[in-house]
Amino acid sequence: MSIRVIKPGLLTLIQDQGRFGFRKYGVVTSEAMDPLALRIANMLVGNSEQLATLEMTLTGAELAFEHDSLIAITGADLSFTINGERLPMWRPIFIRAGTVMKGGGCRTGCRAYVAVAGGIEVEQVLGSRSTYARAGMGGYQGRSLQTGDYLSVGEQADVTRAFLKNWHQRLAKKTSVESWASVDWSVSAECLATYRRNPQVRISRGTHFSLFTSESQQHLFHSSYKITPQSDRMGYRLQGAVLQLAEPIELLSEAVAFGTIQVPAEGYPIILLADRQTTGGYPRIGQVATVDLPILAQMRPGEEIMFTEISRDESEQLLVEREQFIMELRQGIHLQMKR
Repeated sequence: MSIRVIKPGLLTLIQDQGRFGFRKYGVVTSEAMDPLALRIANMLVGNSEQLATLEMTLTGAELAFEHDSLIAITGADLSFTINGERLPMWRPIFIRAGTVMKGGGCRTGCRAYVAVAGGIEVEQVLGSRSTYARAGMGGYQGRSLQTGDYLSVGEQADVTRAFLKNWHQRLAKKTSVESWASVDWSVSAECLATYRRNPQVRISRGTHFSLFTSESQQHLFHSSYKITPQSDRMGYRLQGAVLQLAEPIELLSEAVAFGTIQVPAEGYPIILLADRQTTGGYPRIGQVATVDLPILAQMRPGEEIMFTEISRDESEQLLVEREQFIMELRQGIHLQMKR
């Protein structure tokens, strides 16, 4: 099975949950910017959550499906259509061989994820298919997709094959041949609530929070910060109130995480993201709660962020609750696909 890229959109990358265990060697994790959207997209087509999907930024790609396929679109609304008809999101979609799916401009959010039953098949690099374009590593030849690329699709799971068999039987009873069809159920709006404009992002205090002036500490939680055009998958550069240390200090480089907020000498914070470096030597004033990383992933340059303080314990509890929701969602989707 294969998919042909007719138009790649602004930035379309193959991404999965990232490569782990190699940061001590200086190898970045390079994972999906919105891990929640990626996981749910895979669930909706019966894939393991670790399989590779397409991550599209701001504009959607145009793809030709050369075989019958089951896909799901999650994350941002990039105006996907087939034969001029808008495609639904957050649900399984059956696409017949020979059908072309067109992406368009961004209606909401920033990054969309397109999962295909069986997953996108490219060679694994250090246990992951994710693209780290800065180093030309992983994904499709270490780069974003281009016109004329062919994407191979892996073997479908048993639950997916059974689901498609039942779907083919239903479609065979119809008099007209449709190029696509979708189910009448979708993911709960509880997931969709994470995508909103100018959101409040929950953070806990970073290792060096106490070293900043009291005025800077107040600014962090009571001022808004705008995402600048210099932002990318490595980090969001923010513009707003300047954050200053109470006294100059020299720091050793230490490990950083997805969502670490660093403050360089000029005083404007940077939120480290999916393609972050492995270590950083700037003061760390905050850490974004893991559950709010999808909110950041769906923000665009020019949008504004407000930070809300929570404790590390609260952040961990929110993550436990999110994982519980995902577990229940996984079971629900599985039951729906077996009907």
